[in-house]
Amino acid sequence: MSQDTSYSLRGFVTNWGTNIRESGRTPGKCACGFVVAWVAFFAILWLMPIPAGLTLAGKAALAVVVWACIMWITEAIPVGISGLLIPMLLVMSGAIDKFPKAASGFTTPVVFLCLAAFIFAAVMQAAGLDRRIALGLLHKLKVKTVNGVIWAMFAANLLLSLIIPAANARAATLLPVVNGITKMFGDTPEEQAGKKAIVIQTLVYGSMISGMCIMTAHLPNLVLVGLFETELALNLSYIDWFKLQWPYLGMFVLTQWWVQRYFRTRSVGIHGGFEAVEKQHEELPKTNQAEWLILAVFGLIAVMWVTESWHGVKSHNAALIGLAILFAPGLFGFKWKDLQDRTIWGTFLLLAGALSMSAAMGSTGLAQWLSDIIHPLAHGHAWWMILLVLMLGTHVIRLGMLSNVAAITMLAPILLALAPKLGLHPVAFTMLISDTDTFAYILPTQITAAVIAYSSGTFSMADYAKVGWVSVLIAVAYGICVMAPWYAFMGIPVWDPAAPWPFK
Repeated sequence: MSQDTSYSLRGFVTNWGTNIRESGRTPGKCACGFVVAWVAFFAILWLMPIPAGLTLAGKAALAVVVWACIMWITEAIPVGISGLLIPMLLVMSGAIDKFPKAASGFTTPVVFLCLAAFIFAAVMQAAGLDRRIALGLLHKLKVKTVNGVIWAMFAANLLLSLIIPAANARAATLLPVVNGITKMFGDTPEEQAGKKAIVIQTLVYGSMISGMCIMTAHLPNLVLVGLFETELALNLSYIDWFKLQWPYLGMFVLTQWWVQRYFRTRSVGIHGGFEAVEKQHEELPKTNQAEWLILAVFGLIAVMWVTESWHGVKSHNAALIGLAILFAPGLFGFKWKDLQDRTIWGTFLLLAGALSMSAAMGSTGLAQWLSDIIHPLAHGHAWWMILLVLMLGTHVIRLGMLSNVAAITMLAPILLALAPKLGLHPVAFTMLISDTDTFAYILPTQITAAVIAYSSGTFSMADYAKVGWVSVLIAVAYGICVMAPWYAFMGIPVWDPAAPWPFK
């Protein structure tokens, strides 16, 4: 090899590594993940014999699932691109014969609801209404303690969950507000502990828990709703979802008790922090006519969601009607670029691709085959023991995966197929296990909102893990002891697979 060629090759490798680092990723991890994903895909497709009980199409779907899992874990390619590639891989591998069927996730009502919610959130962010709501709430409550800030920010999370359809987007919205508060603290051990408690409980626990009860506030919610509609022909409206899930709000009381106890923040004041909130609130311009109009349109959408059973207009159509009104010419002065830059297109494409893959797992028999493998681990136990085993197993699996959407995409179809084998209600069982996936609090790298919180620099990996493992146990116990009985009260007892569907 000539010297010029050697320099050229070295320069290419250097530029390659620099490009990956500038995108916020690790070159070695990306390269290994990219190569391993494709090697695994072709090895399963061409070299692995068809396992007993699995069809050729099911084996092809398995190749796609393994490819997606490795790509998602290693972040080798952007998640939006992986979502776009899934339908192509399903067709080229032979898992699905026609592209429209392979891309079915891109045409489901849930995806249109998600996209409408994303665009509406972009409008709110462009207008500054998201930050105005958070600061206005903190200003009105006039909090004086660390715990007061945490509760006020949880209220802000709840309000924003009606507007911003992703926990990571809410965490990103609240990050500058939280940073403004924590920067006013000193460096005493008590104040340092107070900052850790505020950031972890507000940006991570608050964002995730508040997202559980609003259908559009957490993307895994939409994956589950779409799966139930596709596989079971069962519909959950916006208000039905809220009725089922609102008791999760009580979990914040328990995590707040634990975080307060662990960081010893009961008596820690935040006078400086409140001054920071006051300063930021005073700097806000007066609410203008366009902002009031946006709030009015969203109020109309919210009313239509809540009253869906009365007027019969589905949630996705109500959201699209709201957009039709909002984008009438001359109502506000935003350029489309202002909105498209704030719309999380990558997450939208991930969701659509994930729904396509989830449907393929069911139609090819892959979900049934995987459920047969898991079945012996849970068979013969009481319903609560089955939940306990699978919830803890889910948290072990989640140690290596960042995306909630990716995890639920692979997990939910298997759970739905497993429920009848265990004599459990398919919807209640799938939701209870899938919901615990949201509370993956061991490592910051398990949840995008936690990565955002970690970027604040207020806590270490060790701080997060020490407080997080108990929070995970709280979530598991809450699911079994609180949510399972509540589901039974609402008409879908996890222990009764024959219970009639209580929702229209």
